[in-house]
Amino acid sequence: MQDYFRQTQDPNVIETTLRGMPLLRFPLLNKGTAFTAEEREQLNLLGLLPTCESNLDAQLERVYGNFLAASNDLDRYIYLRSLQDRNETLFYALIRAHLSEMLPIIYTPGVGMGCLEFSRIYRSARGIYVPYLQRHRIDKLLENRPCRDVDVIVVTDGERILGLGDQGAGGMGIPIGKLSLYTACGGINPARTLPICLDVGTDNPKAMANPLYVGWRHSRVRGEEYYDFIEAFVRAVQRTMPDAILQWEDFATVQARTILDRYRDQLCTFNDDIQGTAAVTLAAILCALQRTGGRLAEQRIVLVGAGSAGLGIAEEVVKALAEEGVPAAQAKRACWICDSCGLIYAGRDRVDAAKAAWARPADEVASWQRSQGDCIELAEVVRQVAPTVLVGISGRSGMFDERVVREMAARVERPVILPLSNPTSLSEARPVDLIEWTQGRALIATGSPFEPVDYSGRRIHIAQCNNCYIFPGVGLGAIVARARRITDRMMLAASRALCTCELRTDDTDQPLLPPLERICEVSRCIALAVARQAVDDRVAPPASGDELAAQLQRVWWDPYYRTIRPAPDAAG
Repeated sequence: MQDYFRQTQDPNVIETTLRGMPLLRFPLLNKGTAFTAEEREQLNLLGLLPTCESNLDAQLERVYGNFLAASNDLDRYIYLRSLQDRNETLFYALIRAHLSEMLPIIYTPGVGMGCLEFSRIYRSARGIYVPYLQRHRIDKLLENRPCRDVDVIVVTDGERILGLGDQGAGGMGIPIGKLSLYTACGGINPARTLPICLDVGTDNPKAMANPLYVGWRHSRVRGEEYYDFIEAFVRAVQRTMPDAILQWEDFATVQARTILDRYRDQLCTFNDDIQGTAAVTLAAILCALQRTGGRLAEQRIVLVGAGSAGLGIAEEVVKALAEEGVPAAQAKRACWICDSCGLIYAGRDRVDAAKAAWARPADEVASWQRSQGDCIELAEVVRQVAPTVLVGISGRSGMFDERVVREMAARVERPVILPLSNPTSLSEARPVDLIEWTQGRALIATGSPFEPVDYSGRRIHIAQCNNCYIFPGVGLGAIVARARRITDRMMLAASRALCTCELRTDDTDQPLLPPLERICEVSRCIALAVARQAVDDRVAPPASGDELAAQLQRVWWDPYYRTIRPAPDAAG
């Protein structure tokens, strides 16, 4: 593998072996019109750029105007991805300057459209594709990565993209988007990130029938062959990038849990759908309790959705309660979990082993009303439980209807309601309805972005319970500490650190979570908490708090133009 550039001892100077057009086509180094006269002379760029020497501010004005000129969100998504593919520094400077505006485009819900249209709008190569047919050559494929030193990998097999289902190779939009947030929100050098798509086929008939589909036209590999492929991939990562964090993203529920359980003690890895979603949801609940004055041990939590995210949230609640001294058996009783067939309880049909661990006792629900045989619907669960917290990760629009919400609000003074399904079209409820049905008393956070709600002379701001509050800080903390593993206590540390960043205010109309404009500050706070926990958990070398803070400062990357000069061994 060729190293196209290297950082010098001066953090503001980069040396490169690239010259001329290859340099202008390398997005990690390209500065476009901002190359100085001296750089143009030294790097064989004379005549290849307009005469004017620009700067980052002027370029930002130009690209932001082009962004605003796009006619719809998909075109804006395409524009931003194209900008990233030609000039990464300018791309991240634009994202940072307009974070709240850009985040819904490069991440949820915009990235969902990008994945649905991935094959049609495909422009240029980014990341590594690992097809099943190349399973015996994975090391060779990974050696083709553009930069040798990798801190963070995000990998998907494209089977469960948001709430959109199997997108096959189109799922590559998710690792690209996630890693964009690692840099924009978490200060991780984009040169040290790598998106990967494991192409094991697709069971999406529309993709298979699409003549433009860019992936392997084959039904999904399943069973032992699939897990053998995952094993081969993990071992190849360990051989080629042994110090990288490996984040699993948008795998189907069964595979996600199996993979996490198998490898979490073998390398520095985590699953954002299971652990990241759980951590940010727990943080939102804890922030709500800071408003209400309640304790986590006093809550009755109903979760609607028993996939990897729903079960992960329940597990995180139990772990948090355990830290507070609540016995595990008692902690489990704080959660009622519903799937597509209603409440999960002992003796009910269609309950797999993972869900059965959360089944309510049969005698507890013996007198509860049932419909369609043995189904106990959400409305009955709310009537019987009187939950203080209602969490939706079902992927079913309108699941929290007026009857359910009014029943909850009649029993609880400040109901905490978290409709977290993405994209926006799949949210369990709209905040405007939740505010109306609870007479403005609900504390709300959503998975996708929603505008503030005007109600009875108040402007109620809606927090986006977004994983981007968690995973960039977790990854950054692991890098800072040089962690060998991601432990459960590190994820809990991230949740609690996020709560310390919430605005301390008596104005309960402010969002539950910090404004996205503060996301870099939040990520740094979380990173230090995660790094300290890694040291305490003995999965990282010993280090003091001051040493970790200094290391964070050293690795943090900001989008500004460095001086670029020829490497001493570059060809003339």
